[in-house]
Amino acid sequence: MALQPAVTDLELLKERPAIACLLSALPAALQAAKFDRDELTLWIDSIHLIDTLNLLRESESTSFQVLADLTAVDWFPSEPRFEVVYSLLSHERHERIRIKVKVNGADPYIESVTPLWAGASPFEREVFDLFGIRFQGHPDLRRILMPDDWEGHPLRKDYPVEGYR
Repeated sequence: MALQPAVTDLELLKERPAIACLLSALPAALQAAKFDRDELTLWIDSIHLIDTLNLLRESESTSFQVLADLTAVDWFPSEPRFEVVYSLLSHERHERIRIKVKVNGADPYIESVTPLWAGASPFEREVFDLFGIRFQGHPDLRRILMPDDWEGHPLRKDYPVEGYR
């Protein structure tokens, strides 16, 4: 079976429950969408992140109750430099969704989602440690993998291969 081309036109995707839910309740939050290989990815404005995730979690039409993963991508030298990626799961609907939020490289910060999912804490600490993205409102934001005195953030694309000397 041949791969179908990716669909990025919101008009063609507006019947999908997550997009319909967002367009009806928080239309300003949705910046872009892509449906490719049976996976839906939504780009959300960072100002609306918490409201969007809460809506997708609590709405009966979506019920994405599980935060399966949280990570980041460094698009250096592009700006905005980072994307924080949230993978959500709905057991009821047997569906997954990916939420991406762009984060500025000069002052990388975003709201913590630990008030929604306490299990986000170690994910956010890992992203902070390896990428240097700060999560405002995190209850215990400190390094989790690297030593406390480590300089820099090793998963940044501009980090030296052999570390700082």
